[in-house]
Amino acid sequence: MPGITPLKKIWQDGRLVDWDAARVHVLSHGLHYAYSIFEGIRLFDTPSGPAVFRLDEHLERFVNSARIYRMRLPYTTAQLREATLDLIRANGLGEAYIRPIAFSGYGVMGLDPANAPIEVAIAMWAWGPLLGQDGVDKGIRATVSSWTRIDSRALPPQAKCAANYANSALAKMEARAGGYDEALLLNDKGMVAEACGENIFKVKNGIVSTPPASSGILRGITRDTVMRIVNEAGITFQRTDFTREDLFTADELFLAGTAAGLTPVREVDGRPIGTGAFPVTRRLQARYDELVHGRTPDHPEWRALVRPPA
Repeated sequence: MPGITPLKKIWQDGRLVDWDAARVHVLSHGLHYAYSIFEGIRLFDTPSGPAVFRLDEHLERFVNSARIYRMRLPYTTAQLREATLDLIRANGLGEAYIRPIAFSGYGVMGLDPANAPIEVAIAMWAWGPLLGQDGVDKGIRATVSSWTRIDSRALPPQAKCAANYANSALAKMEARAGGYDEALLLNDKGMVAEACGENIFKVKNGIVSTPPASSGILRGITRDTVMRIVNEAGITFQRTDFTREDLFTADELFLAGTAAGLTPVREVDGRPIGTGAFPVTRRLQARYDELVHGRTPDHPEWRALVRPPA
């Protein structure tokens, strides 16, 4: 990935290895058949030291993705948690993006992965907001993609599987080629699903809404965080389908994801969204930033502090 600055260590199959020594065989099964699950997690500086935001929820989804794909992980959730913290300690960063991944490794070929060994790695690197800090500050330009969001009858959207992201990559490239920052995908029923790597929220007449899981979205951890923030703030909230036209007539739109944070959408297909002020989005951005950086005593269970090992 462009922009990655190598660090000291990567955790691979039970041990910390030097960054350049973390290798896989070119005939690894997962490389050929996309039989791979992963997570995206963030580490933030807090007044109490570096803390991983909602680490346990991310690892739970990682394990659930493996279960959906009949992938037998050779490590427990507790072992993966400690491996993540060990990796952070070894690299010494205060803020970073963290990527656990499990995939069918080298040894067999053909579609059936049942006899392939499962390899697991965790990497981390310094990475700013996925859609750019300028996007977070000023909002992004989006387009409705010609590609349809994958249907649950084809691939399970609740599993964070590499295969799903070929769908996102096609939509992303199409958007960028057209001069946009991001693509928004509709589902097979023509309703709004999500962006390439983020969930979408709409604000209309003071009501915040987001598509339900049945629309074919991934249940994002940041999506869940936003829903809780909205409810705690006393803002009316709905899980509801909405149409392409509802995007154009929204008072505000914003995207939510671990890599992107909370990013406003200022334009969809050449149509400005609302007044461009985004008052509700700004309020939620500020609250999210306060939570992830531990500038509030609220929800301490969401911040896994990286302390020296016992």
